[in-house]
Amino acid sequence: MRTERRLVAILAADLVGYSRMMAVDEASTLTALRTVRKEVFDPAIAEHGGRIVKTTGDGLLVEFPSAVDAMGCAMSVQSTLAASEERLRFRIGINVGDVVIEDGDILGDGVNIAARLEAVAEPGGVALSGAVREHVVGRIGAEFRDGGLHELKNIDRPIQVWLWEPAGVLSPATYTRTMSAPPLPNKPSVAVLPFDNMSGDPEQEYFADGVVESITAALSRIRSFFVIARNSAFAYKGRPMNIRDIGRELGVAYVLEGSVQRAGNRVRITVQLIETAGGAHIWAEKYDGALEDIFDLQDRITEQVAGAIQPSIRLAEVERTGRKAPQDLNAYDYAMRAMRHVWMLDEREATLALELLQKALAVDPVYPLALALNAWCHAQFAVYNWTNDHAGSITEALRCAELAAQGSGDDPLVLTVLGAVQSIARHQETARLILERAIALDPNSAWAWSRLAWVDVYTNNGERALERFEKALRLSPLDPINFNNHVGMGAALLSLGRYEESVAEFQRALRERPFANWIRRPLMTALSGAGRISEAREVWRELVARQPDFTIAKYLEAMPFPQKLHDLYAELLSAVESYEE
Repeated sequence: MRTERRLVAILAADLVGYSRMMAVDEASTLTALRTVRKEVFDPAIAEHGGRIVKTTGDGLLVEFPSAVDAMGCAMSVQSTLAASEERLRFRIGINVGDVVIEDGDILGDGVNIAARLEAVAEPGGVALSGAVREHVVGRIGAEFRDGGLHELKNIDRPIQVWLWEPAGVLSPATYTRTMSAPPLPNKPSVAVLPFDNMSGDPEQEYFADGVVESITAALSRIRSFFVIARNSAFAYKGRPMNIRDIGRELGVAYVLEGSVQRAGNRVRITVQLIETAGGAHIWAEKYDGALEDIFDLQDRITEQVAGAIQPSIRLAEVERTGRKAPQDLNAYDYAMRAMRHVWMLDEREATLALELLQKALAVDPVYPLALALNAWCHAQFAVYNWTNDHAGSITEALRCAELAAQGSGDDPLVLTVLGAVQSIARHQETARLILERAIALDPNSAWAWSRLAWVDVYTNNGERALERFEKALRLSPLDPINFNNHVGMGAALLSLGRYEESVAEFQRALRERPFANWIRRPLMTALSGAGRISEAREVWRELVARQPDFTIAKYLEAMPFPQKLHDLYAELLSAVESYEE
């Protein structure tokens, strides 16, 4: 049987804020929606020769014989609504494409693109593909604004988007106020939306729901995040919604969405993190596994998503706060601005971070996040030989870390900082207890696992340290601080006498952070152990050129090594210091 196909213009429309309006007044919302359909949409569709393919609770899909007709209908609808006192506002997306006709329905990529374009449009506006603009430009009295290339969900290529709004349409900010949207919390905020089942298999739907519940529970353990409860997020299940609307309705800056697809005995889960304000994709990943391992796969996805989402959101928060005007900054904003500098583990960057953190603490002297980051910066000055007052830096780091813990003793990030500082202060067993507490609160905290691995290095448990560094890397493969995990693995390997492997790890870390001069200290130690003394001496020259006051004595004083490792480093570095070419 031959499949019926035809080229049509597709219009997808969706009511903005439908869920919130229904929650406030279901009867009035449905009455107003029926009135707009009858008095605005139906006449415009008939006038432009359109056919309603299907309706949903809050929207409709319409086909037209031409792009000019579809655009004319959209302009008529949006102009009428903009001029009316009716508070209902719609988003409209238009595309031209080849579709498959099946029992009166239309299917295919062209339909999917129209639906995704609708999500890009502003409230009261129209988003159209580049193909539609080519058809209508010069044939219709409208000016279009370039919306740029967009990566649309489940579309395998970027789509050029053009935008149109009628005079008098509400701006997004004004519209948000009329909808009484909750303000964004003063911390990273995220909602995990129900995953799409792309398989047509109900069993995969249950599995997808289980993944969503597990991820939500895992993220909820991160006390520095604001996570929307499962019941609120699941209110969007089965309903096509605009990401910006969801962000406004729930009061979150990010949403995590995904899909499940089954192929034979295999299942693929796709997950992506999206910023709600502009629809930007922050992070995405795919996970594959066999159906017989479905529960192990679910656990693995939960672990890796929760681990990866922390640095991804923190980087996005840094960018978001960076766009705020200086007069609007609060303690949280200053702390976020400091973040990118804190994790570079570089003296100049740490100095910049401390300046921003002092501004945060001037606004709120007991703000736990700012105190914790302040403590970590002072600890860096001590352990990386950036100060001649090693004891003073450790004292200040401990003071700030303990104050932060008093204010937020159940925040895994704060506890991890306290554990890291205690470790650098040579209180390894205290550090271990604190870090184990941080991991109990958030088992997916890559940095907590990393700092616990460093405690293993400092107590000469190299094999266990390697396992924990590898876990940290697996939890958060895109973390900007991962170079330090490779430094840690190099240190663990050095303690085990596996010098060539150790050299490789230090060199990898240095390639990622060439300005992190302190990495050259253990690198030349490992090169000496590997018998590559001339290379170690060259690294020595590079280190001293960047840090003229460096001495082996200062290095060994800064590092909280046990006596056995202290003696090993001293012996290997002595060979480098006394080497004569």
